[in-house]
Amino acid sequence: MPNLEWRPAARADLWDIIDYIAEDNPDAALAMLDQIEAKVALLQGNPKLYKVGRVKGTRELVVHPSYVVVYAETVTTVTVLRVLHTARRWP
Repeated sequence: MPNLEWRPAARADLWDIIDYIAEDNPDAALAMLDQIEAKVALLQGNPKLYKVGRVKGTRELVVHPSYVVVYAETVTTVTVLRVLHTARRWP
């Protein structure tokens, strides 16, 4: 099973999202955090499950209609590159 690694930019994205949601609803923010982390953890067992990304060498996991996790995978590692709002232009 590959290792799971978060890039600093992805962690920053995640916390920005959680902080934004928490301003209005702390419970919803914690639920979103749990949802994102749970779905990302599943990538270790099946990293090819989600669609090929818009950037070469990446894949995209839609964790919620408003949020997508961009990741790359090798034989040994799944690397979370970004966590983005779907309204955000990517790449």
